[in-house]
Amino acid sequence: MKRYDKLLFVSSSDTCRGPMAEAIMKSKFLLAPLKVESRGLVVLFPEPMNQKAEAVLVSNGLNIKGHTSVALTEEDFSERCLVLTMESQQKNKIISEYNNACNVYSIGEYLKVDGAVKAPVGGALVDYGECFEILDVLIKRLVVVLNEEELL
Repeated sequence: MKRYDKLLFVSSSDTCRGPMAEAIMKSKFLLAPLKVESRGLVVLFPEPMNQKAEAVLVSNGLNIKGHTSVALTEEDFSERCLVLTMESQQKNKIISEYNNACNVYSIGEYLKVDGAVKAPVGGALVDYGECFEILDVLIKRLVVVLNEEELL
């Protein structure tokens, strides 16, 4: 039975990890339609995607042209929306700051694996590539979990 209609990937600024996760997820096959977007916890004004993150996406055949950062808001939460953060600290911040926060997990917690997706910001291009690889592995697992839930 389908649990979610929407999936939000939440990162710090919605300029790197969140948009990369969004692009990766949109490239995968799901048994049921799912609206996929990204949000940031600290977005003072709309910013374009990090150039190194975008270059890594393009080199992997993915594109998220025109992405600008969007702040997470109270209106983003609903019973039919799954919210996945990159780190457990982000999950804790959301739960403490948003009254109607629900279905909020770190991506590792939701998939029952250790670790967080660390921000490559300020690093070399190879660091962004490693972040992409980590996200790709996690999202492949996420697709399996979501498709299995669809079959229940």
